Amino acid sequence: MKLAVVGGGSTYTPELIDGFARLRDTLPVEELVLVDPDAHRLELVGGLARRIFAKQGHPGRIVTTSDIDAGVADADAVLLQLRVGGQAARNQDETWPLECGCVGQETTGAGGLAKALRTVPVVLDIAERVRRTNPNAWIIDFTNPVGIVTRALLQAGHKAVGLCNVAIGFQRKFAALLDVTPGEVHLDHVGLNHLSWELGVRLGGPEGENVLPRLIAEHGDAIADDLHMPRAVVDRLGVVPSYYLRYFYAHDEVVRELGTKPSRAAEVAAMEKELLAMCGDPALDEKPALLAKRGGAFYSEAAVDLAASLLGGGGSAVQVVNTYNKGTLPFLPDDAVIEVQARVDGTGATPLAVPELDPLYSGLIANVTAYEDLALEAALRGGRDRVFKALLAHPLIGQFEYAEALTDKLIAHNREHLAWA
Repeated sequence: MKLAVVGGGSTYTPELIDGFARLRDTLPVEELVLVDPDAHRLELVGGLARRIFAKQGHPGRIVTTSDIDAGVADADAVLLQLRVGGQAARNQDETWPLECGCVGQETTGAGGLAKALRTVPVVLDIAERVRRTNPNAWIIDFTNPVGIVTRALLQAGHKAVGLCNVAIGFQRKFAALLDVTPGEVHLDHVGLNHLSWELGVRLGGPEGENVLPRLIAEHGDAIADDLHMPRAVVDRLGVVPSYYLRYFYAHDEVVRELGTKPSRAAEVAAMEKELLAMCGDPALDEKPALLAKRGGAFYSEAAVDLAASLLGGGGSAVQVVNTYNKGTLPFLPDDAVIEVQARVDGTGATPLAVPELDPLYSGLIANVTAYEDLALEAALRGGRDRVFKALLAHPLIGQFEYAEALTDKLIAHNREHLAWA
């Protein structure tokens, strides 16, 4: 089995490599190709990757290359974890929206749109290269904004599934609070990527006992602290929102906070510099502990599980993924991309039925889906007017004056990445 990781020079990669090494019985990789245009990063990360495999006795071969076509040729699955423009572009995404009093974040709001505009054309080009070399290969997208990118891939006819670590993070946290194994915890996870809620936490499977009320009653303070939300919000909702909902539920408070400290991109850039130095240490043969602060916790386990299921291995039959709606949420088009529990096998992902949603959740999901429709149109076709309409439609913006100013700032800060600009 051959897998390729596009964006293999990322500091996320040691986390992924550790998962491949530990879970080799689930996903027996014979060749793993790390693809990245940055030769220096690739050398450092690739060296550590080989040492991790060697220490854990993994027999697979790790190859590094900057040639996308060669890297993805004959791959059974291709994982996408790229960041167009790097942390410098992310830093801009997180700062210029604040000048208009709007949240600055890399996956939602104006910053998220900027990332989508930079990313979608690049991802579609890579996917076409994959299709030319192996039309049967699966594409697993971890590249943000996952929902928009996955929809672009699916609309173009690619065999693609989107992946995020939010759900598996909740599963692991809830399992620890309940003192059970993660495999015993099933989430009623519903929504869009980075706009989701845990409506239930079930023990033993989809039909198991819902212990979410007990979790909130007994561990509400800890849950609320993780979300950076007041305990009272969790109690009143009776569900657990993704921490990304804080950008919606406490927008103005978040804007004030972001204006008083360095951007997350600046923090991550400093962390990446330290991580790359660690990767270059020939004595290091395990993933650095600092990775826990980088983000992407449990990404490797989710990725291995998903790849194994798609490729007919030993992955979990039911996983939270990003895939076509197909009638699951009746208030959305069938070709909207949602994030829910799905049955995954060699044919792809089939969403499981979800309970009828309260308008508190369905209304926001429908609104953001409409924005994502317009965002994808802007990413595919370009043009100032399409950018403006997407921004105006976003519930975190929604005002003519803000949308006008943000459109100008977005284009000015991203001109080098927008062919039409």
